[in-house]
Amino acid sequence: MMLDEYNSWCRSLSHTSHVVQWGGSHVWKVGGSKGKVFAIASQWEGPRLEITFKTSQLTFDLLKDAPGMRPAPYLASRGMIWLQRQTAETVDDKTLKDYLRESHRLAALNLSKRVQKELGFLP
Repeated sequence: MMLDEYNSWCRSLSHTSHVVQWGGSHVWKVGGSKGKVFAIASQWEGPRLEITFKTSQLTFDLLKDAPGMRPAPYLASRGMIWLQRQTAETVDDKTLKDYLRESHRLAALNLSKRVQKELGFLP
């Protein structure tokens, strides 16, 4: 996945905002600029795009040691359940989009109940 495709995909999800921070990382949040982060894309090692996302404990346990995947630097070491896809060896782009959608949903669950209701995540 290239950076433009990543940004377009994240933009297509509901109630998202985008910022470039942390040394050039493309950070996507759900719930506006003060919302919750659900995806981070960085190009630390040349042209390769590394994409970090929030996940369930089960997915984390299944993929953390898979080829092309790793626990997300800085986040996983602080007890957060985040993975980083470094290559498409195990998780192709189509599957990555599914994980990004799920990360968006998980991050939205961490918004306040009031904000979740305002944005239509709750009835």
